Amino acid sequence: MEQDFTEEYTSGKLAELCGVSVRTVQYYDSRNLLVPGKFSSGGRRLYSRQDLHKLKIILFLRDLDFSINDIRKILSGKNPEKTIYCLISQQESFIKTEISAGQNRLEKLLQVKEGLKDFEKISFDSIGVVAKMIENKKKLKNLHVFMIVVGVLMDIIEIGTAVFWWKTGIWQPFALGMVVVVFLGIYTSRVYFKKTAYICPLCQRVFKPKFREAFFASHTPRTRRLVCPGCHEKSYCVETYSQESGKEPEV
Repeated sequence: MEQDFTEEYTSGKLAELCGVSVRTVQYYDSRNLLVPGKFSSGGRRLYSRQDLHKLKIILFLRDLDFSINDIRKILSGKNPEKTIYCLISQQESFIKTEISAGQNRLEKLLQVKEGLKDFEKISFDSIGVVAKMIENKKKLKNLHVFMIVVGVLMDIIEIGTAVFWWKTGIWQPFALGMVVVVFLGIYTSRVYFKKTAYICPLCQRVFKPKFREAFFASHTPRTRRLVCPGCHEKSYCVETYSQESGKEPEV
């Protein structure tokens, strides 16, 4: 797509408009994420309006903890703007839920504060601590923590039994450890995919892919490249917590 250079931005101006340092802009250039469209006669990098929007998208994805390679995958994939729009919509939903929950807690605090002016009017229902509803974002985070904990345990078993075999020459603990590692790997993968669903960025359908497809699919921390059963297009679908998945694993 031809870039719009009716407004040209230097590295410094681009950095100023996005609230980052010039070194940040140069870094994304060096990683081939934000390559300038042209250079001035003096060799200065010049960026277009599209580059400005692209940098804002990169910064947004970085704020969501996407790696440079993951961002490159999304931007080079099919219909990246739809995947990004879906991620933004999901983040917007999370923030609105947090704001709503915070407002609800604030109202309860104000009720208790008002009740304390007259002890006889204190309502024990308003004083009681009401458990906050766990948003999808928090559930996903807990699920990721669960996966990390089990992954560390698997590494400890594998490395520990391998070292024991190397020092003693006794291989049986390593063989048994590998059986345990394989079992834990299969178990945690099934738990993970049972408790997650995916949002198609093209048709907005929420679906649960088959285990084999999800397991071998290319992925980033928040997306997975899947075929949507609704529109039958393959794209990076946004991960969400499945409300029908049942009880969360204990961490």
